[in-house]
Amino acid sequence: MTTGTWWFFGVTFGQLALAVVLLRTRSRGRPELPPQALALLRGGPRAAVTVALVALHQRGAVAAGRRGTIRANGGAGRTHDPLQLGVHRSLQRSLGLRVLATRPKARQALDALRTELGRSGLLRPPGRLRAARFLLACVPVTVGVGLLATEVTAPALLLGTVPVAAAALLLCVPPTTRAARRLLAGLRERHPLPAHRREVTDGKDVLLYVALYGDPALALFLPHFSRDGGLLGRRGDRGDGYATGRGWNPENGPTCTSGAPD
Repeated sequence: MTTGTWWFFGVTFGQLALAVVLLRTRSRGRPELPPQALALLRGGPRAAVTVALVALHQRGAVAAGRRGTIRANGGAGRTHDPLQLGVHRSLQRSLGLRVLATRPKARQALDALRTELGRSGLLRPPGRLRAARFLLACVPVTVGVGLLATEVTAPALLLGTVPVAAAALLLCVPPTTRAARRLLAGLRERHPLPAHRREVTDGKDVLLYVALYGDPALALFLPHFSRDGGLLGRRGDRGDGYATGRGWNPENGPTCTSGAPD
């Protein structure tokens, strides 16, 4: 391979190294998190908004609207939770979950919650995550330009697949860190989803189960509100898509699975 080819590969591996640095996040311990924060770690913004809606519904502040929407049903009640207040103030008219999660007041509260989780080392800072993904997207472009601008040989083609494959794997790194996934796994182990709704009488426990399990908990504890309000079957609140990188929605990233650097 020529000197020019090695130069292009050097730039490529430099892009990979910088992306890895940006993706690494140091955990600051395991703080006590509210249900909305746990839901955000598990299923992303819509999961967090869903938990906020359940909390508001428990106080009679929201109800199911027409055609799978949610409507305000009086004041927000005695709450100082920023996300609950932001969600309630966004319901000037009936809205679906997808739209509600993008309203300015709800979005502002979600951004503040993400910032707090980023400081605790449980969520990768959005700016660093975007920068890392930009660098990783540039890797195949750099390799391609290098191969076209220099002599294309079999060893060069073989070597070029290494950084491209590494970039594809790193693009699958989820927004959550390994510490966050361990936290969720530990809480699920200590709080398995009950078989019957009558086993749980405390509303705070219901919020915790919805935060940890999403749709199965909604169907168990609030079947009518969840169905009529359009909360069930949303991509952002299924399984652990946000936490593991599986089945992300467009605002979260690509659909893939990979380990994550921490």
